Amino acid sequence: MDPTLLEILVCPRDKLPLREESCSLRCPDGHRYSIVEGIPILLLGEMEQTHEEGKRALEAAESPEADRQANSSSLRPGQIDPFVSEIIAATNGSLYRYLVGNLTDYPIPNLRLPAGAGKLFLEIGCNWGRWCVAAARMGYRPVGIDPSLKGIRAAKKVAQQLGIEAHYLVADGRRLPFPDVVFEQVFSYSTLQHLSKANTRATLLEVRRVLRPGGKCLIQMPNVFGIRCLYHQARRGFRETRDFEVRYWTPGELISSFALALGPSRIFVDGYFTLNPQVSDLRFLPAKYRAIVRASEALRKLSDVFSPLAYLADSLYIASTRES
Repeated sequence: MDPTLLEILVCPRDKLPLREESCSLRCPDGHRYSIVEGIPILLLGEMEQTHEEGKRALEAAESPEADRQANSSSLRPGQIDPFVSEIIAATNGSLYRYLVGNLTDYPIPNLRLPAGAGKLFLEIGCNWGRWCVAAARMGYRPVGIDPSLKGIRAAKKVAQQLGIEAHYLVADGRRLPFPDVVFEQVFSYSTLQHLSKANTRATLLEVRRVLRPGGKCLIQMPNVFGIRCLYHQARRGFRETRDFEVRYWTPGELISSFALALGPSRIFVDGYFTLNPQVSDLRFLPAKYRAIVRASEALRKLSDVFSPLAYLADSLYIASTRES
């Protein structure tokens, strides 16, 4: 496996160093983790998995040969990874549904962060790695985790195809397999919204542990008061959420939870009318969807001047600084 990645990995159970031996990683206490096609699988079988793909990754860890992919070879120049083409609406949102099976280029978003200057960057829930690619292009050193082995396979291939240096592994945000105070920037988009609020808060405590003092955290979350968010809550009868459904948070709840776990926190608008409004992706979208994204962007800019508008946004960012 990648020796650079191994340098910053620890056992997610006891945080002891890991040593590679015979297609697996072991810690001094004897905990063993499989490596499948160069990808370490650092999930804990005794924990309830937050996504079905976590269960499948653990099954692959038990029988790696049975799970080996026939399409594990590198991508040709200009070829779109088949997994990305099929999963694009699930990772990028409903505006991208018509691109399923028809993707001609990778939609790489603009990351609303300052230049990386070589800082170590962790993305929680990276799937095929679009935000890690964006981070690498801004000068960060990205590490992406996801419970989906399929997603991590695709992320590795896409990074190699695009000439991006990034490191990927299968892991859980609630038990990060990294030592204390190692990252300078943590990021997550359209991921923690699918976890229970208890699991989200557990993840935030792990984020605090791996962030250096003064390190930054930027996470996207849905706003319970957003127009689209209210519509979807009404469609399901405002009942309790289950499985991988989106959990909606109030702005005050977000600020208090993130401030308690990490330190000083503030919210700002990501967008309106959708949870994935990327201006950088306008060229991929039909006219009616471009109009939605442009309207979202206009309101986002207005919210910088008239801050109460943030309370009506559907998608919010929470920016936090890890206290010393």
